[in-house]
Amino acid sequence: MRTTTPQHGIGSGFGAQSTAREALQGIDLTGKLAIVTGGYSGIGLETTRALAGAGAQVVVPARRRAMAEQALAGVDGVEVDELDLADLASVRAFVERFLASRRSVEIVISNAGIFACPETRVGPGWEVQFATNHLGHYALVNLLWPAIAHDGTRVVSVSSAGHRRSPMRWDDVMFERGYDKWAAYGQTKTANALFAVELDALGEKAGVRTFAVHPGGIRTPLQRHLTTEEMVAAGWIDEQGSVIDPSFKTPEQGAATQVWAATSPQLQGMGGVYCEDCDIAEVVPADETGSSGVREYAINPDHAARLWALSAQLTGINAFN
Repeated sequence: MRTTTPQHGIGSGFGAQSTAREALQGIDLTGKLAIVTGGYSGIGLETTRALAGAGAQVVVPARRRAMAEQALAGVDGVEVDELDLADLASVRAFVERFLASRRSVEIVISNAGIFACPETRVGPGWEVQFATNHLGHYALVNLLWPAIAHDGTRVVSVSSAGHRRSPMRWDDVMFERGYDKWAAYGQTKTANALFAVELDALGEKAGVRTFAVHPGGIRTPLQRHLTTEEMVAAGWIDEQGSVIDPSFKTPEQGAATQVWAATSPQLQGMGGVYCEDCDIAEVVPADETGSSGVREYAINPDHAARLWALSAQLTGINAFN
């Protein structure tokens, strides 16, 4: 029977300015293996450095392998492999290589993603943000399940306050009736949060707990598809490219919540919740306009089960059949 964790802060003692290394202070990850998608750029790179610094062996599957190897050169305890989340054949090939090593996984952080990009179709016509940010990670975790399914494993699904831009669009998930890059991104971040809800419910029996996280606003290569004018208009940067939004975090601070969710003993026995600023977030009403907290539709268990069924249908993959 599922243990429901309240979507309510626990007073972790950390906050928005905490860094990944601070969140890991006193935690020894020696002998543990972590998989961090996109773990070579932005907050993913800081996540990899922090986990490896705490003793973990970190596998970084990357779409741009040469770039990943260059970014991670000199970081001990890290290995790079190839993975394109938008291509299910690539996901399967990575998992086959990994499972052949007969290693178990203690941490999975689904960190990679694309953001507000021009309309692009992949595979059987899937909208690329949904294919990459959600379906690729859904397939990856399900295919890796034989290595994941043991007591103490944590899966972290990197969502965002961007989930506020759109709930699930059940009647047009792939934006076939008019594309909006912001709504398409928002839907994927809602999907990332719902994925954590359902995987936690399905995986708890095996001892696997899952969390969704909002890293915060951070200037990273994630914004590569936005123009300077768009980011100036949003109030994020000035015309010279300097960050002016006081809520923005450094990459080290942006990596903190996912590292905390992946390792903190404060979350022992918990799961299926949306976290931010190294704590469990509060639920906020639909008319609330700030950037903190989680909308109810992004943690709704009925929506989570519906999304899981849709994802299984689209990919033909389901470790829990």
